[in-house]
Amino acid sequence: MSKRNGSEEAEIRALQAALRAEHAAVYGYGVVGGRIGEARRADARSGYDAHRARRDELARAVKDLGGTPEAASAAYVLPFEVTDTATAVRFAAELEERVAAVYSDLVRASTGDRRRTAAGALREAAVRAVRWSGESVAFPGLAERAGTPSATAPSPT
Repeated sequence: MSKRNGSEEAEIRALQAALRAEHAAVYGYGVVGGRIGEARRADARSGYDAHRARRDELARAVKDLGGTPEAASAAYVLPFEVTDTATAVRFAAELEERVAAVYSDLVRASTGDRRRTAAGALREAAVRAVRWSGESVAFPGLAERAGTPSATAPSPT
């Protein structure tokens, strides 16, 4: 493995953080799918599929930079109990907001095609968050992150 410069290291760290967030989102959507009502089941499936695709894309990107993609945790601690459709919807919105926050870091740490891809992923997560919550923010992934660490939902156990 070749020696990396500081910007490459920062990019790999941001890719790994996004990968961790996508692992958590895939897990989280499994929970959402188990509790969501029929009316929102297609939205849950769509989110699950999107996060699986992004997860696989990120793993390839880490490998392309000479890194070893971090594996998913066996389980994650949920930020609150998800017991019904209402809490599943709230959890899905939170998952998307947290994923958007991590992609904002990847946008900052990357350039070129990878930056465009990260910006697209941030936009997609922000749109899904709005669809779940019915609310939006001016700068998804930024304003709501003030003082919070990336990739925090759900947490590995």
